[in-house]
Amino acid sequence: RIYSSGPPPLLALRLFCGAGDSENLLLGGARARVSRRPKAMASAHPSQGLPSGMDPSMVDEYASQSKLLQEFVKIPSIGKAWVFTSKDENASRAMVSVSQSDLLANKKRSFLLNTHISKSSSKSVSFQWSPFPVEMSGVSAVVPSPSGKKLLLVRNAEDDDSPTKLEIWGPCQLENEIHVARSVHGSLYADGWFEGISWNQEETLIAYVAEEPPQPKPEFNDSGYKKEGSSQKDFRSWKGQGDIEDSWGETYSNKRIPALFVANISSGEVRALKGIPRSLSAGQVIWAPSSSYSLVFVAWSDDNGFQETPRKLGIKYCYNRPCALYAAADPFKEEADKPSTDSNKGDTAALVKLTADLSSAFFPRFSPDGKYLVFISAKSAVDSGAHNATNSMHKIDWPTDGKLEGSLSVSDVVPTVMSPQDGCFPGMYCSGLLRFPWLSDGRTMILSSAWGSKEVILSINVASGEVSRVSPQDSDYSWNVLALDNNNILAVSSSLVTLPQMYYGFEDSHTDKPCQWDWQEISSPFPKPSDKVSSLLADHKFSVIKIPVSNPSDKLPDGAKLPFEAIFVSGKDSASSPTIVVLHGGPHSVYPSSYSRSLAFLYAQGYNLLVVNYRGSLGFGEEALQSLPGNIGSQDVNDVLTALDFVKKRGLIDASRVAVVGGSHGGFLTTHLIGQAPETFVAAAARNPVCNLQLMVGTTDIPDWCFLEVYGKEGKNCFTESPLADTLTQFYQKSPISHISKVKTPTLFLLGAKDLRVPVSNGLQYARALKERGVDTKIIVFPEDIHGLDKPQSDFESFLNIGVWFKKYMSK
Repeated sequence: RIYSSGPPPLLALRLFCGAGDSENLLLGGARARVSRRPKAMASAHPSQGLPSGMDPSMVDEYASQSKLLQEFVKIPSIGKAWVFTSKDENASRAMVSVSQSDLLANKKRSFLLNTHISKSSSKSVSFQWSPFPVEMSGVSAVVPSPSGKKLLLVRNAEDDDSPTKLEIWGPCQLENEIHVARSVHGSLYADGWFEGISWNQEETLIAYVAEEPPQPKPEFNDSGYKKEGSSQKDFRSWKGQGDIEDSWGETYSNKRIPALFVANISSGEVRALKGIPRSLSAGQVIWAPSSSYSLVFVAWSDDNGFQETPRKLGIKYCYNRPCALYAAADPFKEEADKPSTDSNKGDTAALVKLTADLSSAFFPRFSPDGKYLVFISAKSAVDSGAHNATNSMHKIDWPTDGKLEGSLSVSDVVPTVMSPQDGCFPGMYCSGLLRFPWLSDGRTMILSSAWGSKEVILSINVASGEVSRVSPQDSDYSWNVLALDNNNILAVSSSLVTLPQMYYGFEDSHTDKPCQWDWQEISSPFPKPSDKVSSLLADHKFSVIKIPVSNPSDKLPDGAKLPFEAIFVSGKDSASSPTIVVLHGGPHSVYPSSYSRSLAFLYAQGYNLLVVNYRGSLGFGEEALQSLPGNIGSQDVNDVLTALDFVKKRGLIDASRVAVVGGSHGGFLTTHLIGQAPETFVAAAARNPVCNLQLMVGTTDIPDWCFLEVYGKEGKNCFTESPLADTLTQFYQKSPISHISKVKTPTLFLLGAKDLRVPVSNGLQYARALKERGVDTKIIVFPEDIHGLDKPQSDFESFLNIGVWFKKYMSK
């Protein structure tokens, strides 16, 4: 009933309101609630079973907002797409992956949609969609073969006793099902940094990245320690924990080291790629052209570049972890075919490091003719220590004979852009590449990148280094490439007030202007949203505003003096409407203009949104980005207040009703703002906020982040696991908690109990201190959630409570 009329109001409260004004604590694995509400108030409402901490005056608001939020949750999201060409150049096929949140099951459901694409000579295209999607239940990854004639479905094991399954599908049947025991390897890395699943060109082998087999653990029984371990289950003994092993932090804490494997799809045999030391974590594997070294992959080293004693640090969202490209032989080749050198005799396979002179190299792709190996580098991030920065692109001239002897020639394709000219290319900010990103000339790559507050589609000629913007030049909408159909592009476009819509792009050959593309909107297979949602979206508009920097210092580089941007979303009567300031985390990320269900739900409540991409955000050049480390808590705070003053002075908002919301570093800014500008905001909400760097540095999976953002580039050199008292004092002074005595803004905290990035103690300490000072405070802790709070029920409850909290304090 959640997808039709919704549950009854009281049931909705029980499902989604959770802790209310309670602190959810993990006590022996159980969820305990410690009510902070006076008993008299608890009995004041006649309804029995009202969630603890629920404000009786807001019960109807919870019910109505939860029903509206469900309308937004129903809307599916477009994921990946694959296009399969045919002998007929005017016809092709495509698959599109779609996801939808299932609130009752607390998971996302994935579907595949199939379509036939028909093209005419007049540059028009039609899509004939299959009538129903196919649900990919239990499927971790979908990987078509290069020809599109075979399809790999990966089903990762759900428990320690079950095997991982690799299903090989042909046009009409299951051709083979390979069961891989846990003793061979664990689950495949199907997403994230280490993701890598690749068919060879002959479609006989699949290379992939999976967890290494379990390492031996000490074993005990009634007599004590068992000297001889056993792989067989013995109910009279148990396995101990053994020594702690470093992980890659947030989302990877329960994962073993990623390693490389190759499966023969005919025989079902799986072989590990031997010789990769355990100090390297492999990922992003692809097949090389005909060569003694058949595989190219990325490997991240335990040597993080900071410490004398290396250890793994958190890698999610952290492009500053050193990595390099390596080449190795296919383990199915006969021993006689393997290259033999003095350095690789014996059991160790030969590994060749391809990018020895670069601190970062990832997303490798071979040009169709095999002449170039092109890749992205985050060397600006690695060298500076910032967790993300402006990317560069490079290429290796791949030897025609396939012999990797001597030094390889690495050259720049797209350098790091320091200070972009107005309206010009601001640099590469690439979070992924298509498996086959090439146009038919074999030299032009198509990819998505941030460009200010927008996402755009770029074409890059890897021979000349020429970069062109393919998506419409005059649009503030965000665009992302989904797949290529020969020389045409399947893309998705959206805005903060427009649902995602797929487009088909043709290059216009009848114009003198370079890189002009015509975009045709294609028929959507998705049902239209409800009339209410459609009306709410249509009643809003957005604009990207350039905000001049307030009183820039002469010491700043030119790029850091350029205007930053904010996205303003407004309804029909913005000047008299309350406003929510929205702040992204990172801090080196960006809030693009693309559709966001959460933000749509908020402005649907009658609010303006001011989404601030302060200096330090991606998409504005390297000098602007690097101006923030060393200045957090001041420069970013001033940028947000400058943006707010900008819209106030132009009469765009009601200055007496402004709230602020942010997560992670956005939560850092939120709690800084209510301390440094205590009269400005009438309400605040913080999701897993950084409130006390002094506390965070000893508990986070990225302690280096604390040093870098507090001290700037010098922080990379002074990072230590045992900071001095003076350092801890500096961390405290840079933290929001140093301003807590001035805070009077009612604040909602949404925290993940299993957050390794900003551990729950950070938000709890600050929130409890606010309560101690009599500030109206509400705390919700999600016992099973990590930093992103992205489980469907947690995401739902978070934004429902944000909506109700803001309504309580911003209503006239």
